[in-house]
Amino acid sequence: METKANVLVGLVAALHAYFLVLEMFLWQKAPGRTLSGFDADMARATAPLAANQGLYNGFLAAGLVWGLIADDPTGFRVQVFFLVCVVVAGLYGGVTANRRILAAQAAPGALALAAVLISR
Repeated sequence: METKANVLVGLVAALHAYFLVLEMFLWQKAPGRTLSGFDADMARATAPLAANQGLYNGFLAAGLVWGLIADDPTGFRVQVFFLVCVVVAGLYGGVTANRRILAAQAAPGALALAAVLISR
């Protein structure tokens, strides 16, 4: 079960690394504009906000990777902390910004968190 939990944590980390790239570097290009639904002017106007959001997603990814490579008990604790952060951010985003965030961020984070807690 620990291997499955580690795979899920790795997938959530990869997802947040993708969010970093999308929000920091591709926001004004087709992938970012498709995700946001913004026209070129709105994408340009919101690019600094998206980049800031992408940076935070990068911190979440880095924390999850740290949790995967650190020895226990630190690794376990770091994974739990950052997965809780992912879930809370996903719930907040889902309620305040777009319901799709619940499926794209909160649900994978919650599944990984449950797997980590069950595996120990």
